[in-house]
Amino acid sequence: MKLFPVKMMVLGDARGEILSSDEPLSLLGGVDPKTGAIVEREHPLSGQRVAGVILGLPHSKGSTVGSYVLYSLSTRGNAPSAIIMKKADMIVATGCVLGRIPMATVDERAWKELRKSSFGELISKSSTLALSE
Repeated sequence: MKLFPVKMMVLGDARGEILSSDEPLSLLGGVDPKTGAIVEREHPLSGQRVAGVILGLPHSKGSTVGSYVLYSLSTRGNAPSAIIMKKADMIVATGCVLGRIPMATVDERAWKELRKSSFGELISKSSTLALSE
């Protein structure tokens, strides 16, 4: 495993498969809050589910209602185990606080490694992201 420092935005630990994209995702209309499926047709992750994965996004796009989509995913057991971003935004950060979803930001070097990795562990206490292929 390779270790990378992170900036924790919402505290919490997580481990799991990584689902990531270099394309931003609209939470409102792009993710079905009942199933956790990515339904944004043109998105590279369309058809995949966010439930239980470490979701890697550069940033989000779209409405501030996206925060409530994350909260809804959480209350239904369909939320990601964590969200890792290149650039933090208030829409996702607010949703992560409401849904108790750990969130962190990473630098470019860690982002490139995350994009190649299949499994990760976010360790809040040490502000570390461990990645493996």
